[in-house]
Amino acid sequence: MTNPEKAKVRRLAGKCFCGAVHYAVADEFLYAANCHCSGCRRSTGSAFKPFAGIERDKLEVTAGRDDLMIFGDQDGHNAHCRACGSLLYSLVRAGAFVHVAMGTLIDDPIIRPTKHIFVGSKAPWFTITDDLPQYQEF
Repeated sequence: MTNPEKAKVRRLAGKCFCGAVHYAVADEFLYAANCHCSGCRRSTGSAFKPFAGIERDKLEVTAGRDDLMIFGDQDGHNAHCRACGSLLYSLVRAGAFVHVAMGTLIDDPIIRPTKHIFVGSKAPWFTITDDLPQYQEF
């Protein structure tokens, strides 16, 4: 039996640059931030990675699962497209959560980044110009 008062969860679409890998994720992110750590900078090729965190089971790869290239292990890794290299998500917190790379979302999520993290290791050539709180580490 279904609960008629329970609203249907909005699903967001995302994909890599070349379109080989597609995913769907619930628009129920718990947090979002801009990460300036050297790992995020290197994996994205950018000054920082805007990401949104959600429980692992709320993200589903809908096309191109065999085209994923995983760096790490089953409890923590970065998932890239094997063809174009796009970072799609990171599996974190002992495999319980994913950090979706917000730049790969096609649809507009409700959440917005609320802080900058790891600014202690940010790129020296980048200046943060918004008013979001900044944290030296996580």
